[in-house]
Amino acid sequence: MDPVTIDTTKIKHMKKKPETAIEKLEDTGLINTLLAAKDREGLILLTTIDQLFNWARLSSLWPVTSGLACCAIEMMATAMAHHDIARFGMEIFRASPRQADLMFVAGTVTKRMAPRVKQLYEMMAEPKWVISVGSCANTGGPYHESYAVLKGVDQIIPVDVYIPGCPPRPEAWIYGVIQLRQKIKNEGYGAKWGLNK
Repeated sequence: MDPVTIDTTKIKHMKKKPETAIEKLEDTGLINTLLAAKDREGLILLTTIDQLFNWARLSSLWPVTSGLACCAIEMMATAMAHHDIARFGMEIFRASPRQADLMFVAGTVTKRMAPRVKQLYEMMAEPKWVISVGSCANTGGPYHESYAVLKGVDQIIPVDVYIPGCPPRPEAWIYGVIQLRQKIKNEGYGAKWGLNK
Protein backbone atom coordinates (compact mmCIF):
# COMPACT_ATOMS: atom_id res chain seq x y z
CA MET A 1 0.00 0.00 0.00
CA ASP A 2 1.35 3.44 -0.95
CA PRO A 3 1.88 5.98 1.79
CA VAL A 4 -0.61 8.88 1.77
CA THR A 5 0.89 12.33 1.69
CA ILE A 6 -1.23 15.20 3.02
CA ASP A 7 -0.41 18.68 1.82
CA THR A 8 -1.03 20.81 4.92
CA THR A 9 -0.66 24.08 3.01
CA LYS A 10 -4.04 23.51 1.37
CA ILE A 11 -5.97 22.84 4.57
CA LYS A 12 -8.27 25.70 5.46
CA HIS A 13 -8.78 26.18 9.15
CA MET A 14 -12.39 26.89 9.98
CA LYS A 15 -12.64 29.55 12.64
CA LYS A 16 -15.25 28.85 15.29
CA LYS A 17 -17.84 31.61 15.54
CA PRO A 18 -17.82 33.30 18.94
CA GLU A 19 -20.93 32.59 20.97
CA THR A 20 -20.45 33.98 24.46
CA ALA A 21 -19.47 37.54 25.35
CA ILE A 22 -15.99 36.39 26.47
CA GLU A 23 -15.44 34.55 23.18
CA LYS A 24 -16.50 37.68 21.28
CA LEU A 25 -13.98 39.74 23.27
CA GLU A 26 -11.26 37.16 22.61
CA ASP A 27 -12.16 37.27 18.92
CA THR A 28 -11.50 41.02 18.80
CA GLY A 29 -8.16 40.64 20.56
CA LEU A 30 -9.35 42.98 23.30
CA ILE A 31 -8.45 40.66 26.19
CA ASN A 32 -4.86 40.29 24.95
CA THR A 33 -4.61 44.07 24.69
CA LEU A 34 -5.96 44.48 28.23
CA LEU A 35 -3.45 41.96 29.58
CA ALA A 36 -0.64 43.72 27.73
CA ALA A 37 -1.74 47.06 29.20
CA LYS A 38 -1.74 45.52 32.69
CA ASP A 39 1.82 44.22 32.16
CA ARG A 40 2.94 47.73 31.19
CA GLU A 41 1.58 49.08 34.50
CA GLY A 42 -1.26 51.11 33.06
CA LEU A 43 0.61 53.16 30.48
CA ILE A 44 -2.09 52.40 27.92
CA LEU A 45 -5.60 53.82 28.13
CA LEU A 46 -8.14 51.52 26.53
CA THR A 47 -11.73 52.60 26.02
CA THR A 48 -14.45 52.89 23.44
CA ILE A 49 -15.70 56.12 21.92
CA ASP A 50 -19.09 55.82 23.58
CA GLN A 51 -17.46 55.31 26.99
CA LEU A 52 -15.34 58.41 26.39
CA PHE A 53 -18.48 60.38 25.50
CA ASN A 54 -20.28 58.99 28.55
CA TRP A 55 -17.41 60.09 30.78
CA ALA A 56 -17.57 63.59 29.28
CA ARG A 57 -21.35 63.71 29.70
CA LEU A 58 -21.41 62.58 33.31
CA SER A 59 -18.58 64.97 34.19
CA SER A 60 -20.30 68.07 32.84
CA LEU A 61 -24.04 67.85 33.36
CA TRP A 62 -25.63 71.29 32.95
CA PRO A 63 -29.03 71.61 34.60
CA VAL A 64 -31.69 74.00 33.38
CA THR A 65 -32.96 76.51 35.93
CA SER A 66 -36.46 75.30 36.75
CA GLY A 67 -37.88 75.51 40.25
CA LEU A 68 -41.62 75.01 40.60
CA ALA A 69 -42.21 75.01 44.37
CA CYS A 70 -40.56 74.50 47.76
CA CYS A 71 -38.18 71.79 46.46
CA ALA A 72 -36.42 74.54 44.53
CA ILE A 73 -35.17 75.96 47.85
CA GLU A 74 -33.47 72.62 48.53
CA MET A 75 -32.03 72.73 45.00
CA MET A 76 -30.46 76.10 45.85
CA ALA A 77 -29.10 74.65 49.11
CA THR A 78 -27.56 71.77 47.14
CA ALA A 79 -25.72 74.26 44.95
CA MET A 80 -24.32 76.21 47.92
CA ALA A 81 -20.85 75.73 49.41
CA HIS A 82 -21.77 73.24 52.16
CA HIS A 83 -23.00 70.55 49.74
CA ASP A 84 -21.34 71.92 46.58
CA ILE A 85 -22.87 70.24 43.54
CA ALA A 86 -19.96 71.77 41.59
CA ARG A 87 -17.88 68.67 42.36
CA PHE A 88 -19.94 66.95 39.65
CA GLY A 89 -19.40 69.75 37.11
CA MET A 90 -22.92 71.10 37.66
CA GLU A 91 -22.25 74.49 39.20
CA ILE A 92 -23.79 76.46 36.35
CA PHE A 93 -27.58 76.33 36.19
CA ARG A 94 -28.42 77.34 32.64
CA ALA A 95 -31.07 79.96 31.99
CA SER A 96 -31.69 78.62 28.50
CA PRO A 97 -32.89 75.03 28.00
CA ARG A 98 -30.96 74.92 24.71
CA GLN A 99 -27.70 74.92 26.69
CA ALA A 100 -28.82 72.34 29.28
CA ASP A 101 -28.89 68.56 29.27
CA LEU A 102 -30.40 67.90 32.72
CA MET A 103 -33.76 68.96 34.10
CA PHE A 104 -34.66 68.90 37.78
CA VAL A 105 -38.43 68.90 38.11
CA ALA A 106 -38.49 70.34 41.62
CA GLY A 107 -41.95 70.83 43.00
CA THR A 108 -45.65 70.57 42.24
CA VAL A 109 -46.49 70.31 38.55
CA THR A 110 -49.97 71.72 38.00
CA LYS A 111 -51.94 70.96 34.87
CA ARG A 112 -51.53 74.58 33.88
CA MET A 113 -47.74 74.38 34.23
CA ALA A 114 -47.40 70.94 32.55
CA PRO A 115 -47.29 72.21 28.92
CA ARG A 116 -44.52 74.64 29.86
CA VAL A 117 -42.49 71.92 31.57
CA LYS A 118 -42.90 69.71 28.50
CA GLN A 119 -41.86 72.60 26.23
CA LEU A 120 -38.74 73.18 28.34
CA TYR A 121 -37.91 69.48 28.02
CA GLU A 122 -38.42 69.49 24.26
CA MET A 123 -36.16 72.54 23.85
CA MET A 124 -33.25 70.82 25.62
CA ALA A 125 -30.42 69.36 23.53
CA GLU A 126 -29.98 65.60 23.10
CA PRO A 127 -28.95 63.60 25.07
CA LYS A 128 -31.06 64.87 27.95
CA TRP A 129 -31.99 63.53 31.36
CA VAL A 130 -34.69 64.29 33.91
CA ILE A 131 -34.60 63.96 37.69
CA SER A 132 -38.00 64.15 39.40
CA VAL A 133 -37.57 65.65 42.85
CA GLY A 134 -39.97 65.41 45.76
CA SER A 135 -43.31 63.79 46.38
CA CYS A 136 -45.21 66.41 44.38
CA ALA A 137 -43.22 65.86 41.18
CA ASN A 138 -43.16 62.08 41.66
CA THR A 139 -46.81 61.36 42.49
CA GLY A 140 -48.65 64.61 43.18
CA GLY A 141 -47.67 64.60 46.85
CA PRO A 142 -50.15 65.93 49.39
CA TYR A 143 -52.13 67.43 46.50
CA HIS A 144 -52.66 64.11 44.68
CA GLU A 145 -56.45 64.38 45.02
CA SER A 146 -56.56 67.88 43.56
CA TYR A 147 -58.12 68.33 40.13
CA ALA A 148 -55.38 70.81 39.20
CA VAL A 149 -52.24 68.78 40.03
CA LEU A 150 -50.50 66.29 37.74
CA LYS A 151 -50.15 62.81 39.32
CA GLY A 152 -46.46 62.65 38.50
CA VAL A 153 -44.31 64.39 35.94
CA ASP A 154 -43.66 61.05 34.22
CA GLN A 155 -47.09 61.41 32.61
CA ILE A 156 -45.72 64.12 30.30
CA ILE A 157 -41.95 63.56 30.06
CA PRO A 158 -39.68 60.53 30.63
CA VAL A 159 -37.97 60.49 34.03
CA ASP A 160 -34.55 58.91 34.68
CA VAL A 161 -34.23 59.24 38.48
CA TYR A 162 -36.83 59.78 41.20
CA ILE A 163 -35.82 61.48 44.46
CA PRO A 164 -38.41 60.96 47.23
CA GLY A 165 -39.08 63.32 50.11
CA CYS A 166 -41.09 66.38 50.99
CA PRO A 167 -38.84 68.24 50.42
CA PRO A 168 -35.79 66.01 49.96
CA ARG A 169 -32.64 67.09 51.77
CA PRO A 170 -29.56 68.15 49.76
CA GLU A 171 -27.95 64.80 50.56
CA ALA A 172 -30.82 63.08 48.73
CA TRP A 173 -30.28 65.41 45.75
CA ILE A 174 -26.61 64.47 45.64
CA TYR A 175 -27.49 60.77 45.87
CA GLY A 176 -29.92 61.21 42.97
CA VAL A 177 -27.20 62.89 40.90
CA ILE A 178 -24.83 60.01 41.68
CA GLN A 179 -27.49 57.54 40.52
CA LEU A 180 -27.92 59.47 37.27
CA ARG A 181 -24.15 59.50 36.73
CA GLN A 182 -24.14 55.71 37.21
CA LYS A 183 -26.93 55.39 34.63
CA ILE A 184 -25.02 57.53 32.10
CA LYS A 185 -21.84 55.55 32.73
CA ASN A 186 -23.64 52.27 31.97
CA GLU A 187 -24.95 53.35 28.55
CA GLY A 188 -23.53 52.10 25.25
CA TYR A 189 -21.49 49.18 23.97
CA GLY A 190 -18.57 49.65 26.33
CA ALA A 191 -20.86 48.95 29.28
CA LYS A 192 -22.17 45.80 27.60
CA TRP A 193 -18.57 44.62 27.15
CA GLY A 194 -17.71 45.35 30.77
CA LEU A 195 -15.41 48.32 30.08
CA ASN A 196 -17.30 50.70 32.37
CA LYS A 197 -15.42 49.67 35.51
